[in-house]
This record gives sequence, C-alpha cells and structure tokens, in this order.
Amino acid sequence: MGIAEDLLIFENRLKELITRYEQFFMGLEKREPLKLLEEVEKLVRRYATTPINNTMHKHRYNNLVARFNSYRQHWNRILREIEEGRYSRDRFKAELHESSRSTKAARSEQQPAPQDQELDRIYAELLEARRSCKLPVDGMTREQLAATLDKQRPLISQKLGTSDIQFRVVVEGGKPKIKAGTKHKASHE
Repeated sequence: MGIAEDLLIFENRLKELITRYEQFFMGLEKREPLKLLEEVEKLVRRYATTPINNTMHKHRYNNLVARFNSYRQHWNRILREIEEGRYSRDRFKAELHESSRSTKAARSEQQPAPQDQELDRIYAELLEARRSCKLPVDGMTREQLAATLDKQRPLISQKLGTSDIQFRVVVEGGKPKIKAGTKHKASHE
C-alpha cells in the first residue's frame, strides 16, 4: 500500500474516531473507542520516522497528525474531567435547556415591547421634528423622553379616564410638541 492510500485511510479513520469519541462523551457509546484510537496511532507512527518525499503528501500527513494531536488533547482533558467528576455527559442537553430557559426569560422581560416600540417611534418622530424646525437634538436622549412620558402617563390617563393612551408628535408654531390621546381617537385623526 502506498502513502496516498494510507493517508486516505488515516483521514477516514480519524473522522470515524472523532465521531465515536463524541458519541462516547454524549453517552451513546458505552466504551471509549480504544481499538480505533490504537489503529490511528499506528498510522501516525508508521510515517513518523519514514521520510515523505512528495510535498503534497507530507503536508497532508502533517495536517492530519496535527488535527489528531489536537483532538487527542481535547479527549484527554474531557476524560480527566470525567474521572474527577467535573464533566456532565448531559452538558449539551443542560446547555440546551438553559438556553431555552434564558430565551423564555428574555421573552418575558421583553413583554413591554409594544411600549418600547412606541417610545422608539415617538423619539424618532421628535428628533425628526426638531431637525425640521432647525432645533438642536444633541441634549435629547431616549431615556429622558421615557422618564418624561412615564411621569405624564398617569396624569393623562386620569384626565382622559383610560390607560389606553397614544402619544404623537406635532409641530405647532414652529415647535415640536408631544400630544396625547386615546388610542381609538388618535387612530381616527
């Protein structure tokens, strides 16, 4: 068998070894794939001392060996964690559940999204109105606008008799103003 065939076998066995170790660490394989590991190590040793004249084959061999050594270090680290009791075979599942929990938590925190969207809309309209009136927009922040609207919202809802309030930006007398109205009324204007 020539070196080209050996490199092809080496690459295929390495891929299979990587897959088998992943399955072992996930708990799908009951035993570590030691026999396959030994075969791959034998292929590594076979050409470690033999000079390879073809540059392409030499490069491919060196890349495969480097990849194998990198994976072997990774596997040894995980095996050490398993022995020390610091590795969870269900880490993938745990991370998956954790990410779904954090996504649900993020969704529940983002429930006031319509208010945020409304605030973004009002802020953008106010900036645009101030620019069109040639007024400065440097000192205005979204947070200041939010604080002002939050302070005014209870007073306006008490005055209008509803908590269903919609703000809109209008320009009167060359100055932008924020007007409030009920959502039903504001949508017909």
